[in-house]
Amino acid sequence: MTSFTFRPLDPLKDAELLHGWVTHPKAAFWMMQDATLVDVERAYMDIAADEHHHALLGLDEQGVPAFLMEKYDPAHRELVGLYEPRPGDIGMHFLTPATDRPVHGFTRSVITAVMAHLFEDRAVERVVVEPDVSNKAVHALNEAVGFVPEREIQKPEKTALLSFCTRERFFETTGVTA
Repeated sequence: MTSFTFRPLDPLKDAELLHGWVTHPKAAFWMMQDATLVDVERAYMDIAADEHHHALLGLDEQGVPAFLMEKYDPAHRELVGLYEPRPGDIGMHFLTPATDRPVHGFTRSVITAVMAHLFEDRAVERVVVEPDVSNKAVHALNEAVGFVPEREIQKPEKTALLSFCTRERFFETTGVTA
């Protein structure tokens, strides 16, 4: 598995990079296709100011930004009123940028690293995701790291597949050790 490190996203410094990622056709499920650079700066400044939502960049071995990860408290963001949160729940989104030179297994390495990073926090017991029901590629990736779909939910912007992955299931499914 590729080794990644994480750093907090800097909304102003990283906005141009992110703009290229989130507006690319590959990132359609990110729902920022028509965003301007200023829109991206504002969106990530809002996240930076939010105590319940955090954006991080995943860096490759050379320290180059390789993907975006967001984590949020589902009791306060994204899923409020759509399910019954438990203590130890954390929500997650991740985005790998489009590339001209795809690397086999890269996205699976990314989601595995994201999950391992989340579970480094001993307070996290379960990761919650809510991808678009039509995003079959991410459903397969989620399953590969231990997510179990629970049900479809209706969010304002999409019909989502509410899925959960416990700490134990992640480690059992992936063979990653804590």
